[in-house]
Amino acid sequence: MTREEYLEVYRHSLSHILAKAVIEMFGKENVQYAIGPQIADGFYYDFVLPRTLNKEDFDSIENKMREILKRREAWIRKEVSRQEALEIFRDQKFKTELIQDLPEDEKITIYYTGEDYVDLCRGPHVENSQELMNAAFKIKSVSGSYWRGDEHRDQLQRIYVYAFPSKDELKEHIRLVQEAMERDHKKIGPQLDLFMFDETAPGMPYWLPRGWKLFNALADFWRGIHEEHDYQEISAPVINNKKLWETSGHWAHYQDNMFIIPGDNAAEDDSDVYACKPMNCPNAIMVYKRQPRSYKDLPLRFSEMDVIHRKEKSGELNGLFRVQMFRQDDDHTLLAEEQIEDEIGDIMDIAGQIYGTFGLTYIAELSTRPDDFMGDIELWNRAEASLKNILNKKYGEGNYEINEGDGAFYGPKIDLKMKDALGREWQMGTIQLDFQLPLNFGLKYVASDGSLKQPVMIHRAIFGSMERFIGILIENFKGAFPFWLSPYQVGVVPIRTEHNDYAKKVVALLRKNRIRAEVDYTDNNMKEKIKKYKNYKDPYIIVLGDKEAAENTVSINVRGSNKQIQNVPLDQFVAMCRKMNEEYSLDLIDSAE
Repeated sequence: MTREEYLEVYRHSLSHILAKAVIEMFGKENVQYAIGPQIADGFYYDFVLPRTLNKEDFDSIENKMREILKRREAWIRKEVSRQEALEIFRDQKFKTELIQDLPEDEKITIYYTGEDYVDLCRGPHVENSQELMNAAFKIKSVSGSYWRGDEHRDQLQRIYVYAFPSKDELKEHIRLVQEAMERDHKKIGPQLDLFMFDETAPGMPYWLPRGWKLFNALADFWRGIHEEHDYQEISAPVINNKKLWETSGHWAHYQDNMFIIPGDNAAEDDSDVYACKPMNCPNAIMVYKRQPRSYKDLPLRFSEMDVIHRKEKSGELNGLFRVQMFRQDDDHTLLAEEQIEDEIGDIMDIAGQIYGTFGLTYIAELSTRPDDFMGDIELWNRAEASLKNILNKKYGEGNYEINEGDGAFYGPKIDLKMKDALGREWQMGTIQLDFQLPLNFGLKYVASDGSLKQPVMIHRAIFGSMERFIGILIENFKGAFPFWLSPYQVGVVPIRTEHNDYAKKVVALLRKNRIRAEVDYTDNNMKEKIKKYKNYKDPYIIVLGDKEAAENTVSINVRGSNKQIQNVPLDQFVAMCRKMNEEYSLDLIDSAE
């Protein structure tokens, strides 16, 4: 049994213990129990209970679970008929519904834990509760949920529980969870005045002045790399008539996630309907189609960072990680089929360069044809074979993951999964090979033999979305960004107002060298000014007094330490800052040597 299989049995068995504990505490007649699956770090179980649970209940539930485990009860598996199952669970509405929804020929199994608790379950489970005696578990939280995720159905209470095979693993996981909470971008972002949300625009972030400086620093970094690789940046409409989305296939496959805008004559003319774009690809195609294309033009790389909108359920919104308005670092490349391998190899080199700049590593995952695929299956087979060949050459056969059936509706894709400072894995970049959209739009190019051929399209993003990537960076760096990315890189503190003239000279020189500086010219106390910039996590705070003004120097407080660098010539400080900007350094220079 693999560790994953063991954890599945271990955690799901514990979910039955949780359900039994809750029933014993509240009485069988007062509890409706729904489902209790294992999850990545434990399990949960959904209930309807006579009252709302709170944190004060957690110890009682955990103690009851341990009491049950000490009974060392046997777990008995039984196969029963549909009628027997309905009789056993006649007072449990959710179990009854699950039984009624099973196919007629479905094998139905139940598990007894002792003689007084039974659950509907496929298993497998432990044979006796004594196998769980040393279980390390802790209730994480209680939250609201809906039966089968439907807000029109019964509202339930969901008890989340951490569960690991040893106390040390549980302790380490809780430490990581606490660290993740301290890094939460939804807390740090507003504290640093980076972004905000408002109920009038749910899931649509407002970028505040400091946050927008960070955003633009990241965008400039992205643009510089893509200039080196011959990408051409475009910008296109945010709203298009539904005819465009019908041709692309989004109207049939993605309409539920689109913001629809009826035109003035929509009631009489169903073609007078528009949508905010959820993706950039059809507009890149319009740019390609504006003039005849030759094989000499290919590859044509149209990068784009326009605003796109995707409709999400309100309960799925999550800070910058899940939004309804965002900007992808998008590209749509049109190329000949024989150019695919070299092009995707170059894209992966770009991804490695970008992620490496942030000290992040990544792995690749191939996602294959989904059930609702669009187009000719032979085109899909060719596309998947091309991507497998590329990955085999780059990583070696078997050294990447395959996610069967998770491709886009128009083509297979390579997803890039990245790890952050806490070892958490994030789905970030994507490289999607598409034979279908060029066919839908009738795209052609003149081949070297004079014939007309259809180009292939590569859909590609490295960050995934700017918003989500910035959210990850906030958490990865805990708000203390590398110098080149920090909203303001230098906080300037004149000790008294008579030092403001020198401060103005310093700030002007910094800004002339494209170093982002902020300054406090007020008569506030020097310590208050320093504290303000420390709270904003500015990499350097420079203090300017009589000596500095007289000698044309600065005294530097370095972020994250009590270290001060005294009497640094101003030109030398500017050179330090320029060096970190030019090299995209992760570490601060903390010496004037």
